[in-house]
Amino acid sequence: MRKILLFSLIGLGGWGAGPAYEIAPDIVYGHKMGMALTMDQFKPKDKPNGAGILFMVSGGWRSNWTPPETAATRLFLPLLEKGFSVFAVRHGSSPKFNIPEIMEDVRMAVRFVRWKAASLGVDANRLGVYGGSAGGHLSLMLGTASDNGKSDAKDEVERMSNRVAAVVAYFPPTDIREWVTDGPDYNKTFPALKFEKSRGPDYSPLLFVTSDDPPTLLIHGDQDKLVTLDHSEKILAAFRDHKVPSELIVMKGAGHGFQGADATRASQAMVAWFEKYLAER
Repeated sequence: MRKILLFSLIGLGGWGAGPAYEIAPDIVYGHKMGMALTMDQFKPKDKPNGAGILFMVSGGWRSNWTPPETAATRLFLPLLEKGFSVFAVRHGSSPKFNIPEIMEDVRMAVRFVRWKAASLGVDANRLGVYGGSAGGHLSLMLGTASDNGKSDAKDEVERMSNRVAAVVAYFPPTDIREWVTDGPDYNKTFPALKFEKSRGPDYSPLLFVTSDDPPTLLIHGDQDKLVTLDHSEKILAAFRDHKVPSELIVMKGAGHGFQGADATRASQAMVAWFEKYLAER
């Protein structure tokens, strides 16, 4: 069995090649129905910049475990090379849990990282979040619909804010009102959408945009048939109406997911956004 906070040192690109990073697997940030909610931390060994990025491990609001060494190689190297610490956050997964329940988990994850910021080696005021598709939706919800914590909560973690300082969302659903169904003919492909239809507006980030939202980058393919481009276009317009620093990068010819040069371009834009808004000056 792995021990919480057991660190392994792995070189970027191989032993001795480039800066190293540390992996702290299976950090418990909360509990739910007798189960642990966990995240993995990836931290540069050399010259960390102090900022923390939470990655939403979510596709179709399903949250799967991946060996952290694999995740680091596939997803996080560009951020680690720039000195960011990355937290891969797993939430209670669909089909067992729906979006309202999932949002409670990811909000708790932000609260936990802020509460433990000093011991985790990050600045509580320089936390960003990103994800794709459902993960992008959760990222935008954290950006637009967070709170400052519950000052009277018995649990110290619950007293922490779950606000973030920068957001990047790939092809995110931004208005799910028409997707939510509480009837017998619910969408069995995305069972996380099965909850009270009257609560659909509560989980549509488009409806929560205000002038105090964090800088937000959207990246979307113009051939996306699953989550159409207008989801990002509409929330971009709302951000701009409220003077929120925001940008939309449209990937010509790309569908729901990026490959090859598009994936590289998206990753570079994501890292640059976090450098611009989270790196110390």
